[in-house]
Amino acid sequence: MGRGDKKCSSQRSDSGSSNLVGKFTQSVRRIVQDVKDEGTASGLTKEEVIETNERLRAVRIRLDESYDTAKKALVTLMGKYNDSKSVHNIFQRYNLLKAMIKEVIRLETQYWTLVDIPKQEKQETVPAFVLRACTIMEKAQKSGEGVKTSAKLAEEAQGRRERIERLENMTTSQIDTENTQMTNDLYRLLKKYTGLRNLIRELKSDYMNSKLYPIVPRYTMLKDMIKDIMLHPDYMEVCHEVDA
Repeated sequence: MGRGDKKCSSQRSDSGSSNLVGKFTQSVRRIVQDVKDEGTASGLTKEEVIETNERLRAVRIRLDESYDTAKKALVTLMGKYNDSKSVHNIFQRYNLLKAMIKEVIRLETQYWTLVDIPKQEKQETVPAFVLRACTIMEKAQKSGEGVKTSAKLAEEAQGRRERIERLENMTTSQIDTENTQMTNDLYRLLKKYTGLRNLIRELKSDYMNSKLYPIVPRYTMLKDMIKDIMLHPDYMEVCHEVDA
């Protein structure tokens, strides 16, 4: 073998060794990163993703309450409306229609019962919108929250300790993945809740405007208000859900 051949062989050998060293170094870095587990691709630390997890969980509970309240109010309205069909006296049924609608729209006056969710901006990502909605809901919850007993506070503190302990035993990446799923689930719930919230708001507006009309035309208007909700896609999407 000539000197040139030996030189090429030596270069190939050095190159191979260099690649092995490089791969080994990358493996070590990955292992060290897994052990340290200091952050995610988004740059958040473990403490930050745990905090986000807690926020999403708390807001989900709050939103579930408002969503269930809105859905139950509208489903109950439809049930009462169908029952009222057996009442043939127009004046009696007119009073029934007024009463059942007023039972729903009174929720509009209870700011702590149905929270207001902002509209998603055109360029706003799903995570950004969800976190913005979380901030608004957190403020609404604090202002409408009643006084808690010491037993209730102790129960909540214990629950938080158990949740934090579970999260501490997970990697940052695992928590981040869970947060992503929670964010997507919350986003879908926000959309469904907003649809029902708007129906209730529109029902109140239509009901108040109908007061300008005499009984007979208003009677027809009240029926149409309820039937419009019954056939609305936002209501039809959720009215068949089975409560756990």
